[in-house]
Amino acid sequence: MRIMLLTAGTRGDVEPFVALARHATSRGHDVRLALPDDAGAPEGVGTVPLGLDARRVLSPAGRAPWALARHALAEVRPAMRRMLAAAVRETVAFDPDVVVHHPLVLTAPMVADALGVPRVLVEFAPVATPSARFPAAGGPTATRDLGTHNRSTYAVPRAAARLFEGDVARAAAELPGGRRPSWRSPSRATLMAVSPVLLPRPDDWPEQVHQTGAWHEEAPAASCGPVVTDFLAAGPVVVASFGSMATGDASARGAAVVAAARSHGLRVLLVTGWGGLALPPEHRGPDVLAVPSVPFDAVLPHATLAVHHGGAGTSHAVARAGVPAVVVPVTADQPFWAAQLHRQGVAAAAVPLRRLTAGALAPAMGDALTRRGRAAEVGRLMRREHGVQRALDVLESL
Repeated sequence: MRIMLLTAGTRGDVEPFVALARHATSRGHDVRLALPDDAGAPEGVGTVPLGLDARRVLSPAGRAPWALARHALAEVRPAMRRMLAAAVRETVAFDPDVVVHHPLVLTAPMVADALGVPRVLVEFAPVATPSARFPAAGGPTATRDLGTHNRSTYAVPRAAARLFEGDVARAAAELPGGRRPSWRSPSRATLMAVSPVLLPRPDDWPEQVHQTGAWHEEAPAASCGPVVTDFLAAGPVVVASFGSMATGDASARGAAVVAAARSHGLRVLLVTGWGGLALPPEHRGPDVLAVPSVPFDAVLPHATLAVHHGGAGTSHAVARAGVPAVVVPVTADQPFWAAQLHRQGVAAAAVPLRRLTAGALAPAMGDALTRRGRAAEVGRLMRREHGVQRALDVLESL
């Protein structure tokens, strides 16, 4: 089977697709993965770029309304336009038997219809599949149960997608004949790459929604290097990462994490990522190691506690490792996951970003440390899931 995989976004949106691509290739399928330009070229996977630099798109020069508006016009809109057109162009060139896509790839339905092949939507958090049991993960009310009004919150992501309707229409020039199909067929299936341990399946999702569990590499974890390995072995460690979230004062956040960890006698592995965390000179010491990135699957099993931003990928990786957490959500689906991890007993109540100080973080760390037993239990259950295998079983059944 020829499988076209289309994803857009940050590391948490790319790595699961890479895991699926590798597993599908190992089972004899011909796979093409279209991904952001700054994601690199993962080994063992045939890839094509989408003309999108996720880091530039997510890094405005300022937070003032005028700066954000200028960034949207100068960076976001052109990048989305390039990505939507490239997704069509590369899919047509590959001529797949099935199109599997991230919700941000808004032209996937159009090109699948034009080629007459089935389309499969992938969700890493419930944003496109409505439920009355909880609100949309990316909406403004993601942490509040609105009861009978929960379903209405899923209109927010749909409205955001309509902002790019003109760019979708322009991308039709890349289709055979250069015209958009007059119909839109529904997705043949939805792959909800979410652990049922963290989010039990609601009773109102339709049958074509397959909750596979999270997608991750099932091969042995990559080495994290001798420096990190020795640091992890020297005593209890907090692993702190804000991933691609670079909003605000990174040094102040790093200082808060280090000071709060020291109040509990914990050492700190500070993963600076795209600049969301930084280590101020006055907080350096033998009990702190700052690194730009690490393979989480290699590091987290040795952690006592994690402090993170609540992205879907990080939330699942920390929970799968059996590590309790303090979540400091920033945007998008992160408040949803922060609340869900707390409900499942594996994280303290979320610490708002604007209140991130050592004084706020220290008691949250203390609360999280009392949850080690529950975190270990959840980790054991999640490690029994084989998300990429189940996802590929669904695709093969098409």
